[in-house]
Amino acid sequence: MHPIKTSAVREPRMAAGHKPVHMLTRLAMSIETRDSLSYRAAGVDIEAGERLVEAISPLAKATMRKGVMGGLGGFGALFDLKSEGWKDPVLVSGTDGVGTKLMVAFETGIHNTVGVDLVAMCANDVLAQGAEPLFFLDYFATGKLEGGIAEAVITGIAEGCKQAGCALVGGETAEMPGMYPPGHYDLAGFVVGAVEREAILPVMDQMQAGDVLIGIASSGPHSNGYSLIRKVVERTGLSYDDPAPFANTALGEALLIPTRLYSDAALPLIRARDVKGLAHITGGGLTENTPRMCPDHLSPRIDRTAWAPPAIFDWLQSEGNIAEDEMHRTFNMGIGLVFAVAPEQVESVLTQLRASGEIPVIIGDLTSA
Repeated sequence: MHPIKTSAVREPRMAAGHKPVHMLTRLAMSIETRDSLSYRAAGVDIEAGERLVEAISPLAKATMRKGVMGGLGGFGALFDLKSEGWKDPVLVSGTDGVGTKLMVAFETGIHNTVGVDLVAMCANDVLAQGAEPLFFLDYFATGKLEGGIAEAVITGIAEGCKQAGCALVGGETAEMPGMYPPGHYDLAGFVVGAVEREAILPVMDQMQAGDVLIGIASSGPHSNGYSLIRKVVERTGLSYDDPAPFANTALGEALLIPTRLYSDAALPLIRARDVKGLAHITGGGLTENTPRMCPDHLSPRIDRTAWAPPAIFDWLQSEGNIAEDEMHRTFNMGIGLVFAVAPEQVESVLTQLRASGEIPVIIGDLTSA
């Protein structure tokens, strides 16, 4: 395609007896000789977007739950709280992304796990308020829809929604030529949950010194600290295709293990009112996230010797020469969720968590600030 050139329109010199052609007529004739532009020619393939919607519709349908009204394709998604028996519900919303973990996906070409991360980073946050995740929407932006990448990402999002127990009710796929390098994209997620007003967490007025902190495992770094992780990998000189020094798989695959969803473990305890507070351990680690569920007069006291962090954290600390405190305020160190529990409820909570497949560990307590 040739670029369109613009120039001043001049009246031609006319030979005697010739009738001048009207300027607008000449302009129309000039336009007809130009190459015709289209949205596809500008880099946006509407048909590719339609094919993506057709491909992901069954994925979204598989996540449907009671309360969802209608399907994909409307201007908004509807959810009927009354149909699920809520009495005095409070809506809890959350939004997040996947961060620079996406850079590992770009380098490895593995795109079907970061969607799980996206859902987990949002859904686990509303759990911390005592809310059951109800529905989820995503935003996927790329320069060009290509190679099934978007479908792979959304496959992961649908899987995350299944694990969280929420419905994928819609989203936005934005094709924006020139905004992203080939093969690159960005993700954002949005979740809405609900909790009965009397069950909102944390229950700060009931927390007291001596309450016990119980942690359950993460699957690794989840979606936090990847700017530092990528620096460590760069320092080692390893390729993402090389064997991981800390796992029986390729390094890239090990670093893309998705964030855990905690709905199955946490919701029964929340509904039974067996916990006073809950902290989702994300960026800032245990150091910064555990205090977020505490009233001002209490502080968490964490015993770092109570559990053994997974091997990936030992490797990162060693190869990056990272200080212990820096590790604990950057990474979750193997603990993805923390419950604050009254001493008399500890054994019951431990038993319930074990029954759900968790290996809970007492990691500390609350003390007067």
